[in-house]
Amino acid sequence: MADSSAPRPRLRSALLLKRSVPASACLRTALLLLLALLGTSGARGQQTATVSGFVTDDGTGETLLLANVIVLPAGPGGATNLSGYYAIADLAPGTYTVRCSYIGFVTLDTEITLAPGENRRLDIALAPEDVVVDEIVVTAEALVEEEARNVGVSRMTVATIKELPAVFEPDVFRSLQLLPGIASASDYSSGLYIRGGNPGQTLILLDRTSVYNPTHVFGFFSTFNPDAIKDVQLFKGGFPASYGGRIGSVLDIYNKDGNRREFQSGLTLGILASRAYAEGPYSKGSWMVAVRRSTLEPILAILDGVNGVPEAFSFVDVNSKVNYDATPNDRLSFSFYLGQDILRLSFLEDSELRLRYGNRTASANWTHLFSETLFSTFTLTTSRYHSKPRVQFGGTEFGQDNRVYDSSLKGDFEYYPNDSHLLEGGFWAGYLVLPLRSIFDGETGIEWRNRSGYASAYLQDRYELGALWTLQGGLRATFFANGRHTRVSPRFSAEYRPRQRVRLQASLGRYYQFQTLITNESFSGFDIWLTSGPGVRPAYGDQLIVGAKLRLGEAYTLDTEAYYRTMRDLFELDPFLPEPAGLEYAELFTIGRGAAKGIELKIEKARGRLNGFAAATLGDTYRRFPILNLDLDGEPQRYSPKYDRLLDINAVANYDLGRSWQLTGVLSFATGQAHTEPQAQYRLLTTELLTGNRTTDVLLSPGLNEARLPPYHRLDLGARKSGRFFDFADYDLQLQVINAYARRNTWFILHQFEDDNTVTRNDVPQIPVPLPNFSLSLRF
Repeated sequence: MADSSAPRPRLRSALLLKRSVPASACLRTALLLLLALLGTSGARGQQTATVSGFVTDDGTGETLLLANVIVLPAGPGGATNLSGYYAIADLAPGTYTVRCSYIGFVTLDTEITLAPGENRRLDIALAPEDVVVDEIVVTAEALVEEEARNVGVSRMTVATIKELPAVFEPDVFRSLQLLPGIASASDYSSGLYIRGGNPGQTLILLDRTSVYNPTHVFGFFSTFNPDAIKDVQLFKGGFPASYGGRIGSVLDIYNKDGNRREFQSGLTLGILASRAYAEGPYSKGSWMVAVRRSTLEPILAILDGVNGVPEAFSFVDVNSKVNYDATPNDRLSFSFYLGQDILRLSFLEDSELRLRYGNRTASANWTHLFSETLFSTFTLTTSRYHSKPRVQFGGTEFGQDNRVYDSSLKGDFEYYPNDSHLLEGGFWAGYLVLPLRSIFDGETGIEWRNRSGYASAYLQDRYELGALWTLQGGLRATFFANGRHTRVSPRFSAEYRPRQRVRLQASLGRYYQFQTLITNESFSGFDIWLTSGPGVRPAYGDQLIVGAKLRLGEAYTLDTEAYYRTMRDLFELDPFLPEPAGLEYAELFTIGRGAAKGIELKIEKARGRLNGFAAATLGDTYRRFPILNLDLDGEPQRYSPKYDRLLDINAVANYDLGRSWQLTGVLSFATGQAHTEPQAQYRLLTTELLTGNRTTDVLLSPGLNEARLPPYHRLDLGARKSGRFFDFADYDLQLQVINAYARRNTWFILHQFEDDNTVTRNDVPQIPVPLPNFSLSLRF
């Protein structure tokens, strides 16, 4: 059992001072600093000792990310990295207790004696808690949250994702939408709108590989199968120099490695989809396979012939991973993902929509220990996104072929010179191809093949300055070949701990983005990715974040952050461009800017029979483009994007009824989204030589998105029963009701001209009625 009075772990970090000097001078300064620190630590390392190793789940052999390791009574410590590795250097010879803790696992103390200059390899296996003891849980949480509660960081466990009430399927994106600072566009969209940014401003990684459109059912939910996922970490902003390529946020997801102890499998039956997985060990490592497929065919057969119901629809996800332990210091892993949607839908008369889109990713990862204090990861990645919509309308077919090919090589290094520093550096280089072709009546219209090489390098240092301060500074340099753009972005964060239960934080950084996502908020099948190029500069933005993290007693935590971020040189396709053929690349775009600001609050109760959290966001975001929202003088005015809302509130509660029953409720409230409300109308009569008289009805609005939809609120309820199924499998039965009190939240508004020259307003609802859902999961 952990001692609540134990010294808190020290986090290694460092400050890189930055001034307005050329990029080359910044890089030279950073290199000199690194060499100086390496030289100093090498001399000290001859007299001191080091303890290092991997932390794993004793039940499955899975590595534990961000587990805490602390050396007592000396006090230095830190969290395991994204490979489950830790290293604590610069320890004086002597006898210590190494304490390791992780939420949901029994804290383990191991006594060791270190000789001068010794490098002790200590791999730690933590046992899962069979019986939850309050004292163990509280102390473990206090330790592990050092990393999980860093500035701008949010984490959500896979167990929480599976337990929350869900529209048909447990979903990573929809679960994250409950956290402060993250908005949803509608009940039918799983897109992440984080701190005023659109989904294209979030870098999404699966096993260190970029994923470009990870959605199913046209954005209804994400492609990430919860049975295959090991860890979900979200940087809402202020992310360190080790990440780049987006101006908003980073979602970093890792697949499970597979059970290293015994074979295990599971099956889940649901209304929309069913899932199955299997995992197990072999002589040199472990493996995992998870499959998810839609099971709508019986429902589609019953509804055959009903207007608006697809003739055919299916989707599939396949995740797999193989791990190979070559040596104690070398681990290889190979990860693969395939996801695809297929749709055929008839509408009106002689009209049909056919769509096929999806993602494929693969990665090969080599983790190597050069020494106990120098850790490295090399990753070879490939990612492919494809979308092929076709529309048959009145005997004429039109559509597009849109693809993204991205292949890259990444290298990341971590060096632990002493108990105060963690030095990190790395590179990411690759080649990006984005072919796009439009088709009309069998003829090719647009045909682009945008391509570019890219390369980036980063260096960052985390420094523990005494017992009160943690500083982190970093620098990232990026080159994008299409347009020959070179950018350098500094990052800095600081944390001050005046008391054991209080953490004050701040972060400041610049971020660049060389790609833009052209998307429809209600339908993601036509998503297009374009890049900066000749005459089109990359988008960039600055982010400032300040926050306070408090522990209120033994059960409650309070997290609050305020942010301000700018968005400049946003490049979007010109919506008024009549025909792009023959134009220069730069002439396709309109360049704009924007900003976002807000305050986030989250209070959480993590223990007891009744637990959960409440999250609130007060925010504002705007955009300004030179050709949109013009006033009477032709000057562009700022406007709110559709997903802008003043206030978002979410409350999640779990109650343990006993006898393996658990109740869950989610209550959401949001002020209305921005929309364009017409305030006048006129009818335009024109006479043409061939067609004769022609009437056009026009609605006028004083400005773009100047009105607001009605407020949104919804209650979801769920019940979960766990137990043993006929002595051959463990089961989880979930019964849920989405939109329990039948709130008719407005999705969008249609205006229709009537014969008497009046205009009828039609409010199109989102999920209008209580929607039942159930699933049965078996674990063998």
